[in-house]
Amino acid sequence: MSEYTIVTVDEQPTAAVKSDVEMAEMPNVERSARARIADVLPSLNVGPVGDNFTLCRMPQNGKMHYEPGVIVARAFEPIGNVVPSKLPGGRVVRHLLIGPFDQLPQAWPALFSWCSTQGLKLEGTFWQIYSPTVTDPSMQETTLFALLA
Repeated sequence: MSEYTIVTVDEQPTAAVKSDVEMAEMPNVERSARARIADVLPSLNVGPVGDNFTLCRMPQNGKMHYEPGVIVARAFEPIGNVVPSKLPGGRVVRHLLIGPFDQLPQAWPALFSWCSTQGLKLEGTFWQIYSPTVTDPSMQETTLFALLA
């Protein structure tokens, strides 16, 4: 794992499927959303397509706002549950995770803990951007972002 850095990021338009889910539902919701986005993406007229991401907000009442999607060049008219959204802009803590996706459940608490020890206040929105999938999972790159208040 690499170090944590504080940077400013620009808002980015996205195509996403939004839902509020319990933790146990996340894998199924993710797979379903990615399949739906892949089905409609060619008809969205969104310009160049960027990396996949998943945006979340801190859980409330046992559910988490969960938003799998893809970065796009511009907004579009919704098609069913695939809607235009945005990755937020502003000051964030950024962390590059190099390794398999199964390291993500440990990476987020470590990032949040680091923020706490640094006296940083989190806004409550966080997301991860996935680099293209590689054949060697130990070389997979996922960039984590947590928006600062």
